[in-house]
Amino acid sequence: MAGWHEVVESAPEFAARVRESFESHKHKTIATLRKDGSPRVSGIEAYVIGDDLWFGSMPGALKARDLRRDPRFALHGPPVLLDAAESTDSADVSGSAGSPGGDTKLSGYAVEVTDRDRIAPMLAARGFGPDAFSESHFFIADIREVVLTRIEGSAMVMDLWRPGQGVRRLQRV
Repeated sequence: MAGWHEVVESAPEFAARVRESFESHKHKTIATLRKDGSPRVSGIEAYVIGDDLWFGSMPGALKARDLRRDPRFALHGPPVLLDAAESTDSADVSGSAGSPGGDTKLSGYAVEVTDRDRIAPMLAARGFGPDAFSESHFFIADIREVVLTRIEGSAMVMDLWRPGQGVRRLQRV
């Protein structure tokens, strides 16, 4: 299983950029698979806490039922806008003062965590007591792929990480 710690250990600079992008906004979008195999897109919160990427769901929510039946997921963090000082090209394709910092996509397998002793530190890190959300579903990500996509000048640049492969850069003009 590849937890967040594996991304950090194998590609620390990439992991820092991904985390900055990913944590720039509270709300993410998760795609799960319905019983018939069609996609379901839902809003979700996800947090890197310790060595893992955690996300959860209200009791009995459809996304939780999807993940319990088929643990494959894709998670999208919102695009980030860097300020002009961080930009490599302040005249980006949108004409704004900064250039897009990128957006983050992660995919893999959701591993449900039901052990309250394991859940308690995650809740504490978020400011909740160990018994909070006692009926909710909690998952950690077995990460199979992380992609950070951004615009640099007139090119779209994608940094792709996979377990055991490190980071590979793809560029399209």
